Amino acid sequence: MNAIADIQDVKLYMREVGEQARAAARVLARADSATKDRALVAAAAAIRRDAARLLAANAEDVAEARARGLAPALLDRLQLTPAGIEDMAEGLEQVARLPDPIGAITELRERPTGIRVGRMRVPLGVIGIIYESRPNVTADAAALCLKSGNAAILRGGSEALRANRAIAACLHEGLARPPCRRTRSR
Repeated sequence: MNAIADIQDVKLYMREVGEQARAAARVLARADSATKDRALVAAAAAIRRDAARLLAANAEDVAEARARGLAPALLDRLQLTPAGIEDMAEGLEQVARLPDPIGAITELRERPTGIRVGRMRVPLGVIGIIYESRPNVTADAAALCLKSGNAAILRGGSEALRANRAIAACLHEGLARPPCRRTRSR
């Protein structure tokens, strides 16, 4: 099950993914804290609700990885458990409870002229993350990117493809539920 092998023009595919992420980044950069937090909580609820589906997808990944002779340490990282799924959901909720970093001003100083200068936190835009054998990273990385107002292009290892897709579906559901309100124009 290799999704990249099924793509005829990888360069075109990557351009499309990048353009979609860039468009999403513009929306996320304007999303208010409450909207992002509701999306994270909704994704956590979807992960809990779909725990059996996540475990089944992961079991297929683990069976295939074992058959391919994946090292025991990688198999251990690949394995999801009911407790691990609960940890993923709780992690999303913990990120939702964090203060929104966007708009925070640090290092505020007054210049001799009376002008106040500081650093304001703003989203980066699109963040790409490549990881392997840890399907929980899909939820963790997506949560942190969402909270910080950034779009994410996540590339998990092929050994966790089914579980990553199942987790991503829960995340997409969370993103689709709350309306995205704009707090500032750009």
